[in-house]
Amino acid sequence: MTNPITQLFKIKYPIIQGGMIWASGHKLASAVSNAGGLGLLGAGSMYPEVLSTHIKKCKQATTKPFGVNVPMLYPDLQQILDIIVAEEVKIVFTSAGNPKTYTAFLKSHGITVVHVVSSLKFALKAQEAGVDAVVAEGFEAGGHNGRDETTTMVLIPSVVNKLDIPVIAAGGIATGSQILAAMSLGAAGVQIGSRFVATEEASSHLAFKEQIVAAQEGSTQLTLKELAPVRLLKNKFFEAIQQAYANGATKEDLVQLLGRARAKKGMFLGDLEEGELEIGQVAGLIDDITPVADLMKRLLSEFNQAKTRMGKLDFS
Repeated sequence: MTNPITQLFKIKYPIIQGGMIWASGHKLASAVSNAGGLGLLGAGSMYPEVLSTHIKKCKQATTKPFGVNVPMLYPDLQQILDIIVAEEVKIVFTSAGNPKTYTAFLKSHGITVVHVVSSLKFALKAQEAGVDAVVAEGFEAGGHNGRDETTTMVLIPSVVNKLDIPVIAAGGIATGSQILAAMSLGAAGVQIGSRFVATEEASSHLAFKEQIVAAQEGSTQLTLKELAPVRLLKNKFFEAIQQAYANGATKEDLVQLLGRARAKKGMFLGDLEEGELEIGQVAGLIDDITPVADLMKRLLSEFNQAKTRMGKLDFS
């Protein structure tokens, strides 16, 4: 498939693996890139020296393009960006911050820049900042999310209709038919997160992956809007949040309840009770833990089957 996204990244398929914390290490990113998509390292859960190691290992594992996802609120942000420049990574996805701050710096080093947005307002700001494409992420997505709860089905055409740069759809995408649906709305490609967490190569804990497979419709919920909206699997920690709300918790109470390293505890160390388990609504459609290569083949097969079914429709 040749389209604006495959041409922009020089990849075979317009499928990007989200750069998720505690899941997106060099094994996952390189496997996705080797399978024809674009793998992203998740810098949000990496100290600078750890990111440097993962970039080096990713280069050893693939000759295909790969990139790094960088949350703009990262405390060592300049050091992270300096490492990316020094290691000659040519693709950066930025999120959770103002794209104007570093887009010009990155592009001055020949880096393709994509920014993640949750609304048309922020998509327009990202385009104005000079990014090469945007990821428009609906609130079905896992992890940190937009406050307005705009769904992917509404957000994608809204953004596509107003932007002149390519739009990548994200949020609630785990099957080939969903990829086709996103592209029928005008997206030039998709970013998939939750489905790639439940792969053998993801660095997240096996217990967390198994919890994703066990998830049903309604197993996740968006919460903690007072801090930073986040979609979580419901567990003991999630119920503690709900009880805190019922007791009239202040923002300071919620900060204290959240504490430190909750996401690492749950997603990387496998504490399914007290950990923060960030995953998308689409977990209810994930039924197995599979190698990336097999998953990519499945996504392409499902896409083509859906495309064939759609070709039989005739409203004339």
